Amino acid sequence: MSSLFAHDEPTPPWGFFGHKKINKLAIFTLPPDMINFYKNNIEYISSHAVDPDKRRYASKYEGIRHFIDLDQYGKPPFEDLPISWTEVIGKYSQLIIIDNKGDSIQLTDSKYYKQLKGSVFLFHPNIKKVFKVDTIKLKLQYFKHFVSEALVDQYYEDDWSLSIDSLQKLFNPYPLVATKCIVKDAFSEHGILPYFLPQIQNRLTQAFKDKDVSKILRLSAEIGHYIGDAHVPLHTTSNYNGQKTDQVGIHGFWESRLPELFADDTYDFFVGTATYMDNPNKQFWKMVLDSHSYVDSVLLIEKKLKERFPEDNQFCFDERLGTTVRTQCKEFAKAYHELLKGQVEDRMRSSVLDIGSAWYTAWVNAGQPDLNSLINQTTPISKEEEETENAFKKGQIIGRPEDH
Repeated sequence: MSSLFAHDEPTPPWGFFGHKKINKLAIFTLPPDMINFYKNNIEYISSHAVDPDKRRYASKYEGIRHFIDLDQYGKPPFEDLPISWTEVIGKYSQLIIIDNKGDSIQLTDSKYYKQLKGSVFLFHPNIKKVFKVDTIKLKLQYFKHFVSEALVDQYYEDDWSLSIDSLQKLFNPYPLVATKCIVKDAFSEHGILPYFLPQIQNRLTQAFKDKDVSKILRLSAEIGHYIGDAHVPLHTTSNYNGQKTDQVGIHGFWESRLPELFADDTYDFFVGTATYMDNPNKQFWKMVLDSHSYVDSVLLIEKKLKERFPEDNQFCFDERLGTTVRTQCKEFAKAYHELLKGQVEDRMRSSVLDIGSAWYTAWVNAGQPDLNSLINQTTPISKEEEETENAFKKGQIIGRPEDH
């Protein structure tokens, strides 16, 4: 948190302390057929809870998995924001063709996109210029299939493009004459967290089916991290660090400083037993929408507290993770914590139960394989883990920072 600390050490979401604690506690929500396997690997599940944060120093694709700026899409309940991966890519990907004269013509934009009664309507002003009609109507299922086949597979490539043949088939019977089509991603910069969670949930299910111990442990640890992030209010807003409201540093204050000061001694982490998620995608969206409902209080309470709290009592030098840092004074943090009325504790408790439920759901959907037979298998360190650790130690984050 470079604006607050005396050095440039970043403060990850929930802090390393919080993510490790949440993953560890989630193990104790599991049923008897799972808990022995997870308890036997409790150190791995806990210590590797922070791997996704470390990977933000190694991959440009990682950072966007940790948040979604819901305020970019209007106001709750965000009815115009698709909840499926293929639909959101289809809506927010801008198709730009190059005509025979070499001119670039944009054909699609989220402002000129409507989904209604099983159909997709495209009505960008340039549609008439190219097709001589005001609106093009496509069957939704066909459009989703096209997006899935043509765009989703290119997601982790630097440049997206479409063949003119595939585009002509999409727009058939409307005639299209063009030499090239490029695609601009106008969505990912605002975060993909609730869209990524179903993907990693499915990977964990497959790992259970394959009885692949290394993948089960790695994916369990990592989905725990992302679910933890989904419970953090400031991971659902473009004002993620108070930079728009003169509150820079609130990100680390809420999700690192407060848990480190109060979680061990005052929080009740007896949350009950993991439950099966009938609809994981719906549950993941509930997590981020619930978190978003707290954004205003997170910001407003801190702002009002600063106005009445003596300025020279707001920041102090304190020990954090073995280093002397400039951070919020304990009394100031205590006052903020009390005004939040259990908000941080509630979000951490929900994280613990939801992580356990995600693990349990993946295991059930995989056919409930016998995990006790896998207990003695080892998990060697992969080359990717070594590269991620080395990149993390270099300390140069890729993508948007959260604490400066």
